[in-house]
Order: sequence, then structure tokens, then C-alpha cells
Amino acid sequence: MKKITGLFSIIVVLLLAATASAATTTTASDSTSATTQDASSLVFVSSVSTNPEVFFPYEVGTITVTLTNSGTTSVGLSSPDILSNKVHIMNKDAWNTISYIGPGSTMSYSFSIRADPPDGTTYAMFSIGTKDGGSIHSPLVIKVDSTDIKAYVSETPGAFTRSAKENVNLTIINPRAGGINNLQIIPSGTGIVATPSTRYINLLGGQNSTDVSFVVTAEQESDLTFQITYDNGDTRHSTNVVLPVKFGIDKSAAVMTVNNVALTSQGASFDVTGDVTNTGISDAKGLVVTVGSPAKGSGTYPEYAIGSLAADDSSSFEVTFTCNDLSSVPLEFSWKDDDGDNYRVTRILDLRSSAGAGNAMAGNTSASRSSGMPQNGFQGMGGRSSTNSLFGGSSGNGISAFYPVIAGGILLVVGIVLWKKRKWISAKLKKQ
Repeated sequence: MKKITGLFSIIVVLLLAATASAATTTTASDSTSATTQDASSLVFVSSVSTNPEVFFPYEVGTITVTLTNSGTTSVGLSSPDILSNKVHIMNKDAWNTISYIGPGSTMSYSFSIRADPPDGTTYAMFSIGTKDGGSIHSPLVIKVDSTDIKAYVSETPGAFTRSAKENVNLTIINPRAGGINNLQIIPSGTGIVATPSTRYINLLGGQNSTDVSFVVTAEQESDLTFQITYDNGDTRHSTNVVLPVKFGIDKSAAVMTVNNVALTSQGASFDVTGDVTNTGISDAKGLVVTVGSPAKGSGTYPEYAIGSLAADDSSSFEVTFTCNDLSSVPLEFSWKDDDGDNYRVTRILDLRSSAGAGNAMAGNTSASRSSGMPQNGFQGMGGRSSTNSLFGGSSGNGISAFYPVIAGGILLVVGIVLWKKRKWISAKLKKQ
């Protein structure tokens, strides 16, 4: 009986030990599972960036998602994905293995994606699984906009003139919500030189604008094209702005207005004098007066240097020359503007009827340009015709024009004196 009782006791002890072992194993397993679940719950999405900030429809860009492990245990991550029917992942096979994120570490996933139209905001979901726990989810916002940048010529000269340096400004507007990068503006045109040849802008923020200036010199009429290229993310875009370059009257240029032109002969040569007034807006630098072919400058003043002639200012000139054909004597005025561009205008004089009379007859006006010449030539320039004076001279110009007045004054004075002395003169005559 004692043997049976001892055997039963041994069996009871073994059963209790087995039960305790099973209970211990179950508790350890549950603890491990809870620990794994707690570790994965400490992994979260810490940042999301998109490049570009705003996509064009069907444009390929990059979305980068960064996760942070704030726990003390490494967590295995697998199968990262973006869930959306309008966002397509182009590199879906980039993560076929499990990646471990250590405690206190970060891990980034970059997705090459294509955004579908229409314009607007697309809401997607980032999802990634954990080795021993559940999945991690985070919402994404993706913007799509088909609006292109705007560009226009915001400043041009009143008129382009051949070989003259003109300022042209281009305004570029980015109406998009996101910035654009690496802008290049390249001007080109047949017979046109623009300085600088390329302008570069690193960044133009969303809903911002910038002005770009060029100095343009045109040798012929042509189209000046500004090619604008830029990056939206990693995708290159381009647009063009075309400016027709037409030559015309420079409204800001100096204008030479000539008056009181007079001609006198000096043997085989001639002397022409007059007054010139700058009736334009700009100053004329280094103004020189001379004659052109078939006339030839000679004598004392083959060229007459006036120097600077400010706007609304005037000066006299004198040019001596020889010419066998007085029917067309070109009187040339040349000067420079503040930029050093050359201007030239020509006044054609017909002097046949005035060669011996002492003044110049009005002729036809023509204009030519060596660089930036106004097209309207001279204004208000006219000659005087000769009439015989009381003393048989010419009353065309200079002091000779006052001979009749002087003679009349002398006669008047003599008459007054004779009237006052009439009694004295009469007495003298009676005594004789």
C-alpha cells in the first residue's frame, strides 16, 4: 500500500511540474508577441517630400517617405507601397527584401511615380508591412497642375534703330503653387546680337515673377526669340517668346533743327553759316557739321565742331567748301548719344540761285544713319530769297537786312534837323 501511495505522489508531482512548464512557455510566448507588437508600433512616418512640389499631368517625379524607429528594438520592414488609382509607381520592384530599421534610426523610401490628370489634389496612402507586426499607414497629398509659366516682353525702346544698343526687358511669371529650377533664357535672331547671350536663374518660387534685361543690337529687321527652359523636378520644360524687331523713329533721340542758313562766295570756294537747335529729348555728343559729296570741305572750316549740344540748346556753325555743282550740296550733321551710338542726318541744299547773292535757297531733305539715325531728318530748316536793298545790295541775311531801316532812320534825322534849323537856314540864304 505504501508503494502505491508513493507512486501516486510521484505522478502528481510530475503532472504539477508539466503544468507549470506549460504555463511558463505560454507566458513567455505571449510576452514575446506583445514585445514585437509594441516595437512595430513605435515606427512612424516622420516626413514626406515630393519633387516636384506640383506635377504636370503625366509627369514623372519622386516621392520620398522617411520612417523613424523611436523604440529600442530593431523592426523588419517589407513591401512598401503607395495606394492610389491616379499615382503609378515606376520602380515597384526596388524593395523585394526585408529591411531592418534599428532603434533610434531612420529609413527612407523613394518612389518614382507618374501623376495622372485631371488638375487638382490627389490623396494617396503610403503603406508598409512589418515582419512580426501589422502594417504602417500614412496619408499622402499629391498636386497636379497643367498651367505653364508665363513670359512676355515688358520693356522695349520706342523704336529699334540699326546698330544702336537698345534695352529689352523680359518678365517671367510662375503662376504655379510650386517652384521651378534651373531657368535659362537664350535670345537669338538673324542679324541680332543680345548681351548677355544667356541668363540663368537658379530658382523661381511658386506664384512669383522676375525681370531679366538684355542689351539688343540689331543690324537688320528680324524676329528676336527668347527661348526659356526650366526644370520642374527632374523634367525639362521649355517655352518661347518672340519679339519682332522693326526699325523706326527713335522718339528719344536728338533732332537737329536748322535755321538762318546763309551762303557767301569767296572766289572759288563758298562759306555757309547757320544756326542749329537740338529739338529732341536726348543730348547730342560731339556734334560736327560738314559737307558731303559732290561738295568738298576746304579752307578755314572744312568741318565745324560744335561739341555737346544739350536738348533745347542751340549753336551757330560755319563750313567752307568747294563744289562744281551747286544744285545739290549735302550739309551733314553727325553726333553720338549717351551710349556712344552714331547718328547722322543730311540736308540737301540747292544753291544755284544764291551763289552770288549771299544766302542759301531751300532744298530737299534726306536722312541717313550710320547708327541709330532718326528718320525725320531736319525740322524747321529753310533758306531766304534775295531782294535788292535801297543801296543796291542784298537784304537776305545779316546786317544787310537792316539797311533799309538804317537809311530811313538817317533820312528822318536829317529831316528833323532841317525842320528845326529852317529859320536859321532861311536867314543865311537871305544874307547871301
